[in-house]
Amino acid sequence: MSPLIGWSLTLLALVAGWVGYGWRGLVLALTVIVFWLLLQFSRSVRTLQRASSRPVGSVASAVMLHARLHPGMRLPQVLGLTSSLGRKTADEPETWAWADEAGNEVQVQLQGGVVSSWTLTRANEDTAAAPPAP
Repeated sequence: MSPLIGWSLTLLALVAGWVGYGWRGLVLALTVIVFWLLLQFSRSVRTLQRASSRPVGSVASAVMLHARLHPGMRLPQVLGLTSSLGRKTADEPETWAWADEAGNEVQVQLQGGVVSSWTLTRANEDTAAAPPAP
């Protein structure tokens, strides 16, 4: 959600509480806003706890991650998909990578914490299966 929309809804709830019920409505609106913020914080902490229990930069299937990504996703949403913290590969543009056991890797580029692009690099299976040259 856009910060502008969030702040607008917050202001609207406070004004509606004040107009409808006076100071009691204002307290109720403030309580609902704090409850919403606590829910969001709890969701973020739960996502980070789940991601911290797996090896850094690993994902069950890089191809499936590649298929589920779309522009505009935020980093916490990507962490929820991968259930793992990413391995940072570049600072500018901010790039994070996840690889699976087969050697396939997804590199995700972020602009301001939002996914702007991603690439899938598949492991070269032909070189692994080819016999060594004499």
